[in-house]
Amino acid sequence: MIRDITIGQYYPSDSRIHKLDPRVKIVSTLLYLISLFTFKSIIGYALATLFLFFCVRMSKVPFKFIVKGLKPIIILLMITVVFNLFLTPGGKLLFHAGVFKITEQGLRTAVYMGIRLIYLIMGSSLMTLTTTPNQLTDGIERLLRPLNRLNVPVHEIAMMMSIALRFIPILLEETDKIMKAQIARGADLESGNIIQKAKAMVPILVPLFVSAFRRANDLAMAMEARCYRGGEGRTKMKPLVYRSSDRIAYGIVLAYVITAFVAGRYIPFKIWIF
Repeated sequence: MIRDITIGQYYPSDSRIHKLDPRVKIVSTLLYLISLFTFKSIIGYALATLFLFFCVRMSKVPFKFIVKGLKPIIILLMITVVFNLFLTPGGKLLFHAGVFKITEQGLRTAVYMGIRLIYLIMGSSLMTLTTTPNQLTDGIERLLRPLNRLNVPVHEIAMMMSIALRFIPILLEETDKIMKAQIARGADLESGNIIQKAKAMVPILVPLFVSAFRRANDLAMAMEARCYRGGEGRTKMKPLVYRSSDRIAYGIVLAYVITAFVAGRYIPFKIWIF
């Protein structure tokens, strides 16, 4: 389960998506995620599905590698869908058994919310799988550069976000090693009720926190040893420059956003199933 988390990992390839400017991928991902919450009909989600599959195909990242990142959120996904299904009133009553009611509005909301969560994880994973941590740092810093006029430490913020993303797979790997070590010593992490399972996690969380603080201290010492003093006056070995392919990518994303927004919001959804 832990190894299935793909956010923060990088998949090396020579695809066109990998070669795009990181600013293009960050902005495009944000626009895609925002568009998911503007649709009112199933046609909008159909266009979002086609666009996502198109990007996955262009990235040359195995589809199974992206889908397995959904396994850790299955429980959260199920809880969200069930709550929206039974607790959303409105519309025609489809099912009634005791206190449980399923309405047309509840069914529509549950389906849409499930699709949004799935595509949110897949879209975010695709961005991190095709962008190195250094590229993410440079892209975020350039996008937030106007905030420097307000004395906002843009470089430090971008650095912290990049380090946090980079540490996700490292800490997951460390957690997996600790769990296997505890199981080899006879620890029972599966049986028992919720309270007993929570207590069984203590021998895992304590060494994990110790390891995390040790890694953070080592990183800080390494940065000080290399005379790191923040972003002021620093130059880039590979400065970010927009190319023609980046402008074409912006055009494709804007065309998708406009088309999906208009089709998914203003076409009467009564003619669709949901």
